[in-house]
Amino acid sequence: MKKFLAFALATVLVVGLFAGCNAAGNGGEAGSNNGGDKGTIVIGMSGPLTGGAAIYGTAVKNSAEMAVEEINAAGGLNGVMFKLEATDDQHDATKVATNYANLMNKGMQVSLGTVTTAPGLEFKTLAQEDNVFFLTPSASGDEIPEFDNGFQMCFADGNQGKVAADYVNNANLSKIGVFYRSDDSYSDGIYKQFKENLSTSIEVVETSFTEATSTDFSAQISQLKECSFIFMPIYYQPAAVFMEQAKSLIPAETTYYGCDGFDGLAGQIDLSTIPQEVSMLSHFDATATDGKAAEFVKKYTEKYGAETLNQFGASAYDCIYAIYGAMKELVEEGKEINADTDASDLCDMLKAKFTGGYTLAEAATGSNIKWNEDGTVDKGAVKYNLK
Repeated sequence: MKKFLAFALATVLVVGLFAGCNAAGNGGEAGSNNGGDKGTIVIGMSGPLTGGAAIYGTAVKNSAEMAVEEINAAGGLNGVMFKLEATDDQHDATKVATNYANLMNKGMQVSLGTVTTAPGLEFKTLAQEDNVFFLTPSASGDEIPEFDNGFQMCFADGNQGKVAADYVNNANLSKIGVFYRSDDSYSDGIYKQFKENLSTSIEVVETSFTEATSTDFSAQISQLKECSFIFMPIYYQPAAVFMEQAKSLIPAETTYYGCDGFDGLAGQIDLSTIPQEVSMLSHFDATATDGKAAEFVKKYTEKYGAETLNQFGASAYDCIYAIYGAMKELVEEGKEINADTDASDLCDMLKAKFTGGYTLAEAATGSNIKWNEDGTVDKGAVKYNLK
């Protein structure tokens, strides 16, 4: 029997013992009328709402809730409302099984999966066992969409490496530096794909670090000080440490180029004190002045402020609208989707839709967004200057 069913059975037994005290209960909200006359569809997610990666999880939760509120205010799915259930995994894969069981007990019918990759590798297996559809905004590991029920709104790590290499290949650079974390699947995965796609004519000065050596980068800075371009496929915390230690040692004309892990960097360090250019591969422009990106930025900052504004949140906002849009098309095609629709049945419908040419025309993170058969996203990327 599946893990969730065992958990749910235990919960039913406990609730039965206390039924006389609280007949209403606290779970099983998917089929209730707590959101509208026709009930509620529950969207679940697991992410770091506390801890070192909380800026990512908070942005995802805030943005997803904002999208849900907008959709419900417009009438939901023909009167069926949506509800987001968010759980905290602290970027710790060992917490995912409990979070997943709790979400299923609360009636999860569709999911945003996880915010980060390590927990996502656990989540994807559990979701595959129960055939639950998930569209993750930011778990970028190449293995995340391994099964046919998993999809990504973010670029997969391997794709980030390829796109970054394409940019470097076309930038007329003869020599570059690389600074990555060798014991981190995100950083190492991106760099491996980057190397495979980088022109052999470009000289590479490769430096790395591990979690245990992430406070003193003097040796790496010394090796990279002659490079005018440094590729840094790492998260923002060690990037901030590197930039602070290197600001007077690396030439001011040098460019630091990261991937989506750079999101949050502006909140970690005062970039105005860094003489070098800081840029990143992104699918979201937080400085946009028109279009869906600008609309999202305005609404988000008015509601939550700018501190947690990042592409993780923009991607989550798009995930909610992508799921809603797909459901709306399915209903228009004659499919029945409501508060009582089984998660597995809904998954089968959404899988067929997302791999059948479904397009999200306009979104905060791009336009004409589609999905490939392998669950990866098909949309454009840009070089976004943070400073």
